[in-house]
Amino acid sequence: MSKNFIEELRWRGMLHDITPEAEGYLISNKTLGYIGFDPTADSLHIGSLVQIIILMHFQNFGHTPIVLLGGATGMIGDPSGKSNERQLLDFDKLETNIESILLQFKNFLNFEKEIKNPAILINNYNWMRDFSLIEFSREIGKNITVNYMMAKDSVKKRLSGELNEGMSFTEFTYQLIQGYDFLYLYDNYECKIQLGGSDQWGNITTGIELIRRKLKGKAFAITCPLITKSDGTKFGKTEDGNIWLDKKRTSVYKFYQYWLNTTDKDASVYLKVFTFLKKDAIQKILDDHNKSPHLRILQTNLANSVTNLVHGPNELEKAIKASNILFGKDTSKFLMEIDSETFLEIFEGVPQANFSKQIIKNGLSIVSALSSESGFLKSLSEARRSLKENAVSVNKNKVSENYNLTISDLIGDQFILLQRGKKNYFILKFN
Repeated sequence: MSKNFIEELRWRGMLHDITPEAEGYLISNKTLGYIGFDPTADSLHIGSLVQIIILMHFQNFGHTPIVLLGGATGMIGDPSGKSNERQLLDFDKLETNIESILLQFKNFLNFEKEIKNPAILINNYNWMRDFSLIEFSREIGKNITVNYMMAKDSVKKRLSGELNEGMSFTEFTYQLIQGYDFLYLYDNYECKIQLGGSDQWGNITTGIELIRRKLKGKAFAITCPLITKSDGTKFGKTEDGNIWLDKKRTSVYKFYQYWLNTTDKDASVYLKVFTFLKKDAIQKILDDHNKSPHLRILQTNLANSVTNLVHGPNELEKAIKASNILFGKDTSKFLMEIDSETFLEIFEGVPQANFSKQIIKNGLSIVSALSSESGFLKSLSEARRSLKENAVSVNKNKVSENYNLTISDLIGDQFILLQRGKKNYFILKFN
C-alpha cells in the first residue's frame, strides 16, 4: 500500500509534473486541493474521469478535495491544447450543464459532513460575477506581466499555429482568471494545491505566481499526463464522438464495450489509471492474461471495474448480460427484457426488414418470415432446409418449421431477432 498520495499517483503512472516541496508538504499536512472543470456540456466524459479519480485518491489519503466548477471560466473557454477558438456558451446553458454535472460528482466523491474531509463543490461564478474589468485589471492584472503570459505554451502554440488564427483577448485572459481562482481559494479556503492535466501547467503556475506576488504565499502544482491511445487516435473518442459518463448520452452497454475493446497495451495502462485495484491484484490480472490472452482477462477486468465505478453494479450486470447475448452466452429470457435502445445498440449494423404489426397478430409463418417476407434467406426451400437442420433461432430460441411468429415474440414491443447458425443475424421490425 502506498504511503502517500504522490506515491500512489507515481506507481499508477498518473504523475507528470510537480512543484518542489509539494510531496513533502502533502506528507506532513492534511490539506485542501482542487481541480477545475468547465461545464462545456451537460455531462462529463471519460477524459474528465482521470481528474475525478485523482480527487478520489486525494480524498482517500485524508485530504480535502475541492471541485471547482467554471461557471465563469466556462463562458470563455480554456485555450490549452486547442488549435482554434471555442464556441462561447450563454449563462443559461452553463447553468443547465452545471446542474447535471453536480449530480455526477456525487457518485464519486464523499460530500457528507460526517466525515473529517468532506469534498467541497464551488462555482467560480460566485466571486467573478461582481468583479468589474477595472477592478480586476487593478487588483490582479498588474501582478502578472504580458511577457510572463506570452511565454506560456498554451499561448505560444496558438500564436504560432498553422491555422494562423491567433488568439482573442478573451482567451488570452483565461490563464489570469484561472490564476485568480487559485488565489481566491488560497485566500478564502487555505487551499494550497491545484491539480490538473499536464496541459494545465501554465495556467496553474500563473496562479502560484499570483499567490506569491500578491499574498507572499506559497502554493503547489501537481499535474498528470494526458491519456493517449497506443495507435495514435484520441482517447475517449469513437466514430460516434465522446464516451460520456451520463448513460443518456452514452449507453452503459456502449460504455462497457469501449473498455472491453481496448488493446492489451492500452488496457494494461488503463487498469492502473482508471481502477482502484492494488499492485498485486493488477499484476495477477496481467499474469493471468499473458497465460491465456484469448480469454481477454485484462480487458474484462478493466471494463467491469470502470463500469462499476461509473454506473454501479446493477448497470454493470445489465451490460455484461447484453454483451453475452451477442456472443450466445446468455439466455433468451434477458433478451426479451431489454429495451429497444439497448437491443439496437447490441445488434448495430444487423440488416433489418420493416413490417406492419398487423401481419403477426394472427401469426406469421417462420418459413415466410425467413425468406419471402424478409429476404433473410434466399428461398423458401433454403428456409425449410435450415429449419430441418435445427439451425434457426427466434430470439435465441431454436424453432421448427411449424413455428408462427406472434405479438408475444416482440422485443421492446417492436423487434424480432432471427438467427441462422452462430453469426448470421437478421432483425424484423414491426411498426
